[in-house]
Amino acid sequence: MQLIKSLIFNIFLYSGIVLVFIFAMPTLLLPSKFTLYCGKFLAHYIILLLKVILNTKVIFHGLENLKKEEKFFIASAHQSMFETFVFQAPLNFPIFILKKELLKIPLFGWYLRKIGSIEIIRETTTKDNLNFFDKIKKTLQKNNRPLLIFPQGTRVKFGDRTPFKKGVARIYDSLKLPCIPVALNSGKIWPKNSFIKYPGDIHISFLEPIYPGLEKNIFLNTLQEKIYSEIDRYS
Repeated sequence: MQLIKSLIFNIFLYSGIVLVFIFAMPTLLLPSKFTLYCGKFLAHYIILLLKVILNTKVIFHGLENLKKEEKFFIASAHQSMFETFVFQAPLNFPIFILKKELLKIPLFGWYLRKIGSIEIIRETTTKDNLNFFDKIKKTLQKNNRPLLIFPQGTRVKFGDRTPFKKGVARIYDSLKLPCIPVALNSGKIWPKNSFIKYPGDIHISFLEPIYPGLEKNIFLNTLQEKIYSEIDRYS
């Protein structure tokens, strides 16, 4: 039964993504807000599919923490393709930090550029990477949108305790903004690279902000502890 439900879900998921991408093509020639609204629609569409086909609810916790500060950035656990889309539902048009390779994907990469995503070349030192933190600051100064980063660097299995990349601490130190940690259990229901989707609800917790002023290593350890401790509650 779960195989059949997963098959139906995946058919509607990828068909919906393709249709939205086609529908959104004219927005590439319009102001970016039109493309951003298409992304938000897709996020709500996926939430609806999960509920209707898989009987899976997406439950957001701690949304009040998003209202405590006017400017902040988000550091989230990353377990699934799910959060790549769904964070556009509760957040005010987040700015993604992502691998440069994603920008090379036809059409999808065009949309990522259009919405102001910031690329980084991992595991190397380049001129672009050296200017990376300045680029983030300038982007945030021009936009009233929150930055979204996945400090694990890639999707990990639910239950894995991958150490966070140090880059998130440098962003924290550079921006001097509150950081809102996000814990989730999406990998338990929608695992990385898995066709099968499993029963259960997806919980996304926006935790208490970590305010500026901590030493970078202390911030990194605090962030990691907060997120993994919350994830343990979903085990």
